[in-house]
Amino acid sequence: MSAQQIPVVVLAGFLGSGKTTLLNQLLRSARGTRIGVMVNDFGSIEVDAMTVAGQVGSTVSLGNGCLCCAVDASELDTYLETLTRPAARLDVIVIEASGLAEPQELVRMILASDNDRILYGGLVQVIDAAEFDATRERHPETDRHLAIADLVVVNKADRVSAEELRRVRGAVTGLAGRAAVTEAVYGRVDPELLFDRVVREDDGGARQLSFEDLDEVYAVAEPHAHAAYETVSFTAPGPLHPRRLLEFLDSRPQGLYRIKGFVDFGAADPGNRYAIHAVGRFLRFRPEPWPPGADRLTQLVLIGSGTDGEALLKALDGCRVTGPADAPDEHAMWGVLRYAPEGTAGEEPPPPADAEF
Repeated sequence: MSAQQIPVVVLAGFLGSGKTTLLNQLLRSARGTRIGVMVNDFGSIEVDAMTVAGQVGSTVSLGNGCLCCAVDASELDTYLETLTRPAARLDVIVIEASGLAEPQELVRMILASDNDRILYGGLVQVIDAAEFDATRERHPETDRHLAIADLVVVNKADRVSAEELRRVRGAVTGLAGRAAVTEAVYGRVDPELLFDRVVREDDGGARQLSFEDLDEVYAVAEPHAHAAYETVSFTAPGPLHPRRLLEFLDSRPQGLYRIKGFVDFGAADPGNRYAIHAVGRFLRFRPEPWPPGADRLTQLVLIGSGTDGEALLKALDGCRVTGPADAPDEHAMWGVLRYAPEGTAGEEPPPPADAEF
């Protein structure tokens, strides 16, 4: 079985939008999840060691298993190689783009990387609700950035009236296309919306004081509610039809940000189950042998904001193979294999069709 790939999330937003606050909140709530952080502006992370280091190329431990690197964007691939080494034991990597960076270029670099230990984890664009109109005026490229985002966080939602927030969210939704749009206060977004949380037992040994320790000791009187999101779980004891599943994925509704899990395609590929990773418009299947004794089930988790859970479950239920007359033909898997890494399946797939940026 192939090694677990590490999702790489790009966090973007103009100066003052709150992306650094959001990043620090993710680090505080990491718990057992080991996060690798790559930042262009070392001073933005609330770690004394990073400020002292103050040099592009420096790396410090954040004490909770997380690492932080101050990097130059041109050296992105070099540092991805460093952070994805097994010794680093990272679960996710977050790249905080500088306020003037082109997120589109960072996404292209990740998708074009030869590093087979990484997986694109989505482009998260942070917007200041109170300064939305002014930001668009100062930075006309805002509209273009929203159009390629996978998730948009309308931050500082507490600084505008309910009516103004509805107006801003409506405008953002119109510009962001199929991206999920959610609101936040103080950058508080539940990590589960962006990546899988990992729980690890503390070994009880001496360690550096971590963000989460500081958060407990110096609790700040600010709202602790996370940005709302919905999780839908789907389990099917029989196989899914490859073509109908792809039709569902191609037309997945606005607000559905992540899909993860395993798919059973039955007789279409009896030896493998297919791990699925979808974030925004990006889609990847990875075939792997069924574990010995495992039940032949399709198990999916869908995560989003403003989605209709019942409609999603009904649509997925319609992807099930209903009987021998409904069995997929010999070419049915070609569409799936377009989204599988080269060399992971038994037959040669057509050229890949990843999201265009």
